Amino acid sequence: MNHSSIEVTPAIAEEHGLNAEEYGKIQSILGRVPTITELGIFSVMWSEHCSYKNSIAVLKTLPREGKAVLTGAGEENAGLVDIGDNLAVAFKIESHNHPSAVEPYQGAATGVGGIHRDIFTMGARPVASLNSLRFGSPRDPRVRYLVDGVVRGIGDYGNSFGVPTVGGEIYFEEGYTGNPLVNAMSVGVVEHGKTVSATALGEGNPVLIVGSSTGRDGIHGATFASEDLSEASEDKRPSVQVGDPFAEKLLLEATLEAVASGYVVGLQDMGAAGITSSTSEMSARGIEKTGSGGIEIDLDLVPIREKGMSAYEIMLSESQERMLIVAEKGREQNIMDIYRKWDVQAKVIGCVTSDNLLRVRHHGGIVAEIPATSLVLGGGAPVYIREAVEKKPETPEARLAADETVDFTAISLELLSRPNIASKQWVYRQYDSMVQTNTVTPTGQTDAAVIRIKGTTKGLAMKTDCNARYVYLNPSAGGRIAVAECARNIACTGARPLAITNCLNFGNPYKPEVYYQFKASVEGMGEACRVFNTPVTGGNVSFYNESSIGGVRTAIYPTPTIGMIGLLDDIGNLVVSTFRNPGDAIILLGDPELNLDGSEYLVMQYGTPGRNAPAIDLEHEKNLQELLISLASRKLVHSAHDISDGGMFTALAEKAVMASENPLLGFSIDLESAGKGPALIQELLYSEAQGRVILSIAPEHAREVIEEANRHGIPIRVIGKVVEGNAEIAVNGTEIINLPVEKLASAYYHALERALHLDQL
Repeated sequence: MNHSSIEVTPAIAEEHGLNAEEYGKIQSILGRVPTITELGIFSVMWSEHCSYKNSIAVLKTLPREGKAVLTGAGEENAGLVDIGDNLAVAFKIESHNHPSAVEPYQGAATGVGGIHRDIFTMGARPVASLNSLRFGSPRDPRVRYLVDGVVRGIGDYGNSFGVPTVGGEIYFEEGYTGNPLVNAMSVGVVEHGKTVSATALGEGNPVLIVGSSTGRDGIHGATFASEDLSEASEDKRPSVQVGDPFAEKLLLEATLEAVASGYVVGLQDMGAAGITSSTSEMSARGIEKTGSGGIEIDLDLVPIREKGMSAYEIMLSESQERMLIVAEKGREQNIMDIYRKWDVQAKVIGCVTSDNLLRVRHHGGIVAEIPATSLVLGGGAPVYIREAVEKKPETPEARLAADETVDFTAISLELLSRPNIASKQWVYRQYDSMVQTNTVTPTGQTDAAVIRIKGTTKGLAMKTDCNARYVYLNPSAGGRIAVAECARNIACTGARPLAITNCLNFGNPYKPEVYYQFKASVEGMGEACRVFNTPVTGGNVSFYNESSIGGVRTAIYPTPTIGMIGLLDDIGNLVVSTFRNPGDAIILLGDPELNLDGSEYLVMQYGTPGRNAPAIDLEHEKNLQELLISLASRKLVHSAHDISDGGMFTALAEKAVMASENPLLGFSIDLESAGKGPALIQELLYSEAQGRVILSIAPEHAREVIEEANRHGIPIRVIGKVVEGNAEIAVNGTEIINLPVEKLASAYYHALERALHLDQL
């Protein structure tokens, strides 16, 4: 298409997602009508995906400073946190929801590739990958298609790229049927002093594009991510990028060598909006730091792989495996030689200027000339605060059956086979979790994934987490719980939580009830982060996660996914989540008021999530974390597993069936209660009340563990012991469940494959 012949009008601007006020602001900034290329640049940079125009005011309320934080949220491509021994961790999580909805394999694969590039453009080597996935009901054939494509895309890209996928989560809820969530997290390690900034500095310094050639794939991908999905979204497949993990592996090695040369002044990934975002954002950061800057490029010098590409297409292309480098003047050939050695393209396309403009040339003329800071937050990009109105969900109240009418053995086995509870081994076995040989335990053996940091005694714990049902029922409490459960899981391994990144997935922000969910959940997250001293280092916001499929409007559960890292000072103190030894005492930490609100059991048995999220006590959670870390450091704990989805029964069952022991290890427990009426046993077994952890310890350590719990103010009870072969539960001395562990394993394993009909293939 010959974009240069298009005359820009208000109607054309509206087609680009710019309202009349925004188009007027663009004309005011430029002092004239924009060219079509300039309009395209503004449209992607002012899209929600790039500008955060509807979310930044709320995001700025989050705690973003801490003694270990080396870069603030949004300052660089990823967050950076000090872990001692002259090392730092770079980490970030981002969404690739809309692309995965229309092209699941490539959408998920390029999500993985893009987040890894954010890490190694910091100069850090990616050492681990995690993900958080949400889909509709597995009964839906299209959902099964999406699950298959997303999982293969993540596995194929990550396995080929050579970074282990060590953890994640996957949930199934009707609300995600037309709009799945694919959130990818990457973690990297770098030595102090060997990082590089995403900043354009030094007038006259050459600007290079490195990596793959530029094509027409992904054009307006950022805009596509900033609008509602609909049946017409199937036509947006050209907006979905195409990835090449082998090209990215070469790009990684070449880039780390180039950074080590000392000749790289600035470096940024070409993710959303491609050349447009990298040139404008690097320019703006340079201007912010020194007062002057800018970049001028010539698109005739950009390697392209399709004939006749217009300036508009080249600037907005989101072709993968590309980056922008500002090199030290006179050293550009050294940089190009390094990339050539790795069989990666590198070409000078422009230079750093001092006139504060982003200037783009093409075919001998200037096609764009824009004040660089006007494209980014803090400059000219718009900032909105939308109307927020609470709308409590209209969910029916459950009428719990009397205890004597419930077959707890059958119900418990059914709960274990629910897709949200059952083993996800079909998913994680498609991921290489052991490449690089740093992964400490197999997937599922610890509450958070742990990798060793070579050359030190340390381990790095990491986790993604969010129970979106809780956020739907109570956004503020749900936000607090998302952070608290992440921290609790990390502390269960013996590691201390350090910091978080987040991926905030919500519906249309123009709807007051959606904006309320967003605002309230962020407030809850911030409150928890302040109590736990886990500052927010970055992340992203994904709005417009709603879809119209078959004429029915569907909104997702609000899903503020948390990615957290923690530090284990001595890898020898690692605590696993599964039973280890017959005869060990089983300990319950925490004694909150029990109810079934928000529980998987309530949804399964009564068709309602209840009326509220579980209660959350942040001070208790903080004390619980400190207790778990203390017990691990003194080697007093054989296993620790938090009580979450599915309640106490599920936690006990997982500790049993995931233990790699022969014979199988089970449990014999007797729960005591003064009695609360007919719902007693259901609440004891299936409540998802927060702030609880199940330990197994050597019996001779019981007194010491109890004393330490008392010092931390954590309620503690011995509820039973680890036994061989059986799962036995009694309440006040009356047995209610007694079955072989093999039956638990049969219910827990392969249930997801059956739900997805994979057992019929």
